[in-house]
Amino acid sequence: MTLEELNQSLRDCQACRLASGRTQVVFGTGNPHASIMFVGEAPGLNEDKQGVPFVGAAGKVLSKLLESVGLSRDEIYIANVVKCRPPDNRNPQTDEIETCKPFLLQQIQIIKPKLVCSLGNFAMQTLLGKKIGITKVRGQVFQLPEFILFPLLHPAAALHQGNLMAPLREDFQKLKKILDEMTNEPEHSSPVQDKPVQMDLF
Repeated sequence: MTLEELNQSLRDCQACRLASGRTQVVFGTGNPHASIMFVGEAPGLNEDKQGVPFVGAAGKVLSKLLESVGLSRDEIYIANVVKCRPPDNRNPQTDEIETCKPFLLQQIQIIKPKLVCSLGNFAMQTLLGKKIGITKVRGQVFQLPEFILFPLLHPAAALHQGNLMAPLREDFQKLKKILDEMTNEPEHSSPVQDKPVQMDLF
């Protein structure tokens, strides 16, 4: 299956309660062959209107952070765990995440990124498979079976809590080092310095 075929199959998705309140499914955007993928939580108001993830205030922060490490949105792929906007931007509920998770994993399998950067608690917990707070694992590197996971704070959280912006910028500088190592090391080598965490996600 291609990304476009998966996208088309979800256009009229009625698999959970979020379908009743959305304007449209927000599938994902960017390079379908990207080696780096960013995964957020759920669409907000602007994303629901435009059908593209991270186009609101948090998206502007993300774009600036990407630029700070020499990346453009055209080079990466961006998606969310949940593809439809929760009412009033509330947190996605467990059953909504579980319903949408297979679609995210399909996206990852199709794109085959080397590195996945999760943004915020929900994306990190979904991909790492552990109920742990983002502040405990942000900026660490986890070697999963199919890709390297690098958890980051969510740009929206940094907007609402100014004290989080500095650590978010700091972690993006760590990301730049990881990307440099990925570029410079042979195919069989891994840039991961931390003890690998093996999780059976697929």
